[in-house]
Amino acid sequence: MRTKLSHYDSAGRIRMVDVSGKPPTLRQASASALVRMNPRTLRAVKRNPKGNPLEIARIAGISAAKRTAELIPLCHPLWLSHIDVQAVFNKHGVLVSSLVSSTGSTGVEMEALTAVAVAALTVYDMCKALDKGIEIDNIRLLEKSGGESGTYRAR
Repeated sequence: MRTKLSHYDSAGRIRMVDVSGKPPTLRQASASALVRMNPRTLRAVKRNPKGNPLEIARIAGISAAKRTAELIPLCHPLWLSHIDVQAVFNKHGVLVSSLVSSTGSTGVEMEALTAVAVAALTVYDMCKALDKGIEIDNIRLLEKSGGESGTYRAR
C-alpha cells in the first residue's frame, strides 16, 4: 500500500502523475453502483411501453468511460481496448456494473467508476418523472489488476 498521495509533488502542489517510465501491461478494473427505487417505481419502469431505459444507461456508461480524462482533471487519456457496462433489475432497483480493459501505462479504475456513475445517473434521468427520490448508492471499485500495485479485490 502506498504511503503518500500520488497527485501531489514534494511541495504539496497538484500534479498529473508521470507514467512515461511505466511499462504497458494489461490493466483491468470493474466497478458497480446501485440505483435504489421504491417497488412501485421499479414495477413501472419494468413495464415501460417506450422501451428499456437500461439500454440507454448502458450506452451512456460506455461513452462516459471513453471520456473520463475530459471529466476528471488529472486522469490520463487512455486507449481503452474493452468496455462492458451492464444494467440489470434487482429487488432494490437497478444494479449497474462495468468492466474496462486497456494495455497501457496506467490503470483504468477511474474509467470503470465513471462508467457506472454515469450509467446510474442515466437510469435516474430516465426514471425521475416517476420518483424524484431515487437514490444512487454504493459506487465502488470491485476489482483492479495490472500495473505496479498488482491486484485489488473489494471485500
